[in-house]
Amino acid sequence: MDSRDRGWDLYRTFLAVVQEGSLSAAARRVGITQPTAGRHIRTLETSVGASLFTRTQRGLAATDAARTLVPHAEAMASAADAMTRASSGEARGESGTVRLTAGEMMGCELLPPMLAEFTRRYPRIHLELTLSNRNLDLLRRDADIAVRMVRPTQKSLITRRVGVVSIGLFAHRRYVEAFGLPKGPEEISRHCLIGFVRDLDVMHSANGPKIHLTREQFRFRCDSATGQLAALRAGVGIGACFVAVGQRDPDLIRVFERTLSFQREVWLAIHRDARTTRRIRLLFDHLAERLSVSLRVAKGTTE
Repeated sequence: MDSRDRGWDLYRTFLAVVQEGSLSAAARRVGITQPTAGRHIRTLETSVGASLFTRTQRGLAATDAARTLVPHAEAMASAADAMTRASSGEARGESGTVRLTAGEMMGCELLPPMLAEFTRRYPRIHLELTLSNRNLDLLRRDADIAVRMVRPTQKSLITRRVGVVSIGLFAHRRYVEAFGLPKGPEEISRHCLIGFVRDLDVMHSANGPKIHLTREQFRFRCDSATGQLAALRAGVGIGACFVAVGQRDPDLIRVFERTLSFQREVWLAIHRDARTTRRIRLLFDHLAERLSVSLRVAKGTTE
């Protein structure tokens, strides 16, 4: 049996190696042994007549030849997934599993009441929620629907803007009693700031006044949004969170409400091949409606 007879097996392994960066991780994901994964890659390299990966300190890196194959492998993955859904008999039903991905703050603080409402309405649909900010989740078919704070740009996705979330700076009452509040934005760096270890682009990509802070100016650093929120609630320092979340806690005090306020667009995304699957479309439409209402209420508008 040559590579043309079992092309999907080879390309599925190939795509997993591209995304995971190692044979062992790819083998675990696909459900084969590492030697089998190695044989798949060697067979595919022989078929295309070029090396597909080079070894680096961080793992296996795709070559130029491999990168030209990725779109075709992703198309094969989408087709295989669509065939599986169609053959399962669930495409037109109100049962089965829907996989949803969202950022930590959104997934932990805003979505749960909406998901609870959905599960009561559709008790035969199971939900899986992954807290992640990776925009490639839908292309990898790790999720069916994504809630994102920036518009996904991949051509194979259908996106819908559902509103804007406001982000503000807050401090716990205990912190304010101990250290006071900055009198102006120029004093904010003198306080204990809660921020990111690596993901500084999260702050810089928000719409609002530009604050030029370096990693070193954050005295408490954590790339987990829920970790930052926990530190904020514990009185560690001044940190950012959704205004709707901060206002629910009477012990959180807004800092510079009129001068330091940020906004992020909220988008729903669904893979083009998944839009005809009823259970996925039901959740997509439910979240589009509920998020639109929730975000309008949070802004205090009726737009």
